[in-house]
Amino acid sequence: MTESDTKITLIGSRLAREGLEFIFKGEMPECKKCRLKNTCLNLEPGRRYRVERIRNKDIHECFLHDSGVVAVDVSKAPILTTLESRKAVDGAKIMYEPPKCGKRECEIYEICHPEGLSRGDKCKIVEVLENLDSKCEANYSLKKVKLSW
Repeated sequence: MTESDTKITLIGSRLAREGLEFIFKGEMPECKKCRLKNTCLNLEPGRRYRVERIRNKDIHECFLHDSGVVAVDVSKAPILTTLESRKAVDGAKIMYEPPKCGKRECEIYEICHPEGLSRGDKCKIVEVLENLDSKCEANYSLKKVKLSW
C-alpha cells in the first residue's frame, strides 16, 4: 500500500485501532462548529474504510466523541459481495452491479447488497472465494468475491 492509497482523518480515540473497518456516515450537526471538521469529513459518505495506522497519540476535542479523536491513516477497505459466476475472475476489473433481486429474506441478501458499495463502482476482483449457488433463493449462479474499489 502506498501513501497515496491512504488518507489522514480523525476517529474516536476509543475506536482507533489498526485494522478497524467502518462505514463513514458523513457530517453530523455537531460537526458544523468544529475547527477540525475538514480533516474529519474528507472521506466519502457511505463508504467502507480501514484504519491502517494511528499517526500519534494526541487527542483532540470532539463534540461527538466523549473521549476525543486521534489522527489515523485510512484506506478503502475491500468489500465482500457476490457476482455472477461467469464474471467472477481473479484480477478482473468490473463495474459493480448487484444482483437484480428483491428477496430481502434470502440468507445471502446482505452480502449481495453490501453497505459501502454502489451500482456502477469501478472495482477489481481481489479474490474469488466460494460458490453460493445453493444459497441463492432467486436461483442465480453466484460466487462470493472480495473487491477493491
